[in-house]
Amino acid sequence: MMTSRHWLARPFGERSTLTFLAVLCGAMALVVLANLLPADHPLHVSTYTVTLLGKYLCYALLAVAVDLVWGYLGILSLGHGAFFALGGYAMGMYLMRQIGDRGVYGDPLLPDFMVFLDWDSLPWYWLGFDMPGVAFAMVLLAPGLLALVFGFLAFRSRVTGVYLSIITQALTFALMLAFFRNEMGFGGNNGLTDFKELLGFDLSADSTRLGLFIASGVALAIGFLLCRAIVVSKLGRVCVAVRDAESRTRFLGYRVERYQLFVFVVSAMLAGVAGALYVPQVGIINPSEFSPLFSIEIVVWVALGGRATLYGAVIGALAVNYAKSVFTGIMPEAWLFALGALFVLVTVLLPQGIAGLLSRRRQHDDAPNNMAVKQEATP
Repeated sequence: MMTSRHWLARPFGERSTLTFLAVLCGAMALVVLANLLPADHPLHVSTYTVTLLGKYLCYALLAVAVDLVWGYLGILSLGHGAFFALGGYAMGMYLMRQIGDRGVYGDPLLPDFMVFLDWDSLPWYWLGFDMPGVAFAMVLLAPGLLALVFGFLAFRSRVTGVYLSIITQALTFALMLAFFRNEMGFGGNNGLTDFKELLGFDLSADSTRLGLFIASGVALAIGFLLCRAIVVSKLGRVCVAVRDAESRTRFLGYRVERYQLFVFVVSAMLAGVAGALYVPQVGIINPSEFSPLFSIEIVVWVALGGRATLYGAVIGALAVNYAKSVFTGIMPEAWLFALGALFVLVTVLLPQGIAGLLSRRRQHDDAPNNMAVKQEATP
């Protein structure tokens, strides 16, 4: 019987996983060293760039979470932006509580927006967020519980395909409308912002920005390893069977909804962690993160990089968001058209994404060597 240690350690025996971790760690080390160089050095990487790259790594973790449920379970979720935003709001609430009397209105307990709206006390659901343990637990629990309840109802009712995609999008749209309301106590359309410190570290300090970048990279590595461990296990093989032939898998006796629910909750928690690391780096969280358009954009990242590869999702997230930074600086009004055209081109020309293209090229390069081996083996 396979032990849990063996199950978790199996990804370390994969060449592709080790290559991914080596590239990720090497790139992070280069960024850190370049940031520590003097500002006038030609190879110096500014703190602004480090923060931008940290944001990209958070998006990459979010893309891995979506690829886990879409690529290996066949669930096209158009609502993962909601889990990302909930994790971000949990972190934002903690950061708001750390401001104390340093806010505009100087209230030691109430955030500025509550003082402005004439709130006389802190809502019950804000209690405990001054403690990092509670806040960090809610980063996992808030998206995890939502995914648990939503997934239980959806999978138990055997909602699949486009219908499931529609209701996941409806979920995130409903949450966006709710969080826009000032009565919810989350800052309304302005959201949560003006953060000062995280765990006692000044968020405006270069060292803190560098630390958040490293934390984002470590979270991406751990999330990737966790997803690979799930994929290569018996659980992962059942998930692929559910993706390819759900009815036949049910006929074989598997409780399909349990597998779907477990993987869906794990994916939601990873999205929450990505959102929590994203917020202190960008300095704000507002209801726009719940936008259905954002969730659709995540799917584009995964499709471009290569579905059911995990590392392809990382490539897609980094590539699209870098292109977005460039395009929005040059032609901001044309970005959405470029994104739509990119999705159409990938669907038509690269149905397996960038990862599929790299895989085909590797197979093409290995073909002569394989042919030579076969010829030598022929008597």
